[in-house]
Amino acid sequence: MDETDFQPGSGPEPDDLQFEIEQAEDYSQYLLHSKAEIVAALRSLIQRRALVSAYIDPGRGFLLTSLLNLEADTGTLLLDWGRDDEINRQALSATQLILSAEVDKVKVQFTLSNLLETRLGGRPAFLAALPDKVLRLQRREYFRLSTPIAKPVKFVTTIKRVDGSTLIAEASLLDISGGGVGLMATPSLAALLPSGTVLSDCKMTLPDEGLLVGKLCVRNKFDVTTRGGARYVRVGCEFLNLPGARMSMVQRYITRIERERKARLSGMS
Repeated sequence: MDETDFQPGSGPEPDDLQFEIEQAEDYSQYLLHSKAEIVAALRSLIQRRALVSAYIDPGRGFLLTSLLNLEADTGTLLLDWGRDDEINRQALSATQLILSAEVDKVKVQFTLSNLLETRLGGRPAFLAALPDKVLRLQRREYFRLSTPIAKPVKFVTTIKRVDGSTLIAEASLLDISGGGVGLMATPSLAALLPSGTVLSDCKMTLPDEGLLVGKLCVRNKFDVTTRGGARYVRVGCEFLNLPGARMSMVQRYITRIERERKARLSGMS
């Protein structure tokens, strides 16, 4: 669910939410670092009067705000004052705030710290320094599709061992997005895939689409235990320089599977 859907007293608590901007290794290609790009991204939120959710340190709650003004010359940002004075005080004393908004299916996230109280037009407001990075992520890029169990996507690649020998490795995809894939790997296979490993010849057969060939970089690994007690490792991999035609293949596959899934659910209702 999107952060802006959260309402106090229902759904996950704020500290259960995950933010892409905190997963720099997975989303580095979507981070803006130049001041000009950061200013442009934030000004778009001002122009669209976007609602922004500001999360106060881990587990300390959140407030709904909006960006009021931006001064590129002084490197400052003004934000609207929240409705709850206690939450406003927490925001002023917070070590860090994570801010998240979505406009036209583009997610924008950034962090702020050391907020100050100021006034704008006679009303209280927050004053902050411009962030040093902003994440800008389109929905089609961050939507992650769990691959169908009935039609698994097979993954094959060649791994080079430390001694110079090679191994043909096979796995199934757990999920796929425009940014990469999640592999269902045995612990022994995962041990051969440390973070940062580049797999230059990866082949995935997408049902009804064809053979997808690309280069992947291992970004993270998580141990998983199923309800039945089986264990495997989810190996998260990022696409590296995937050509546009192959990216279109991924998007067609995701769109079709999601459409089929919704049709089945609609037929069951």
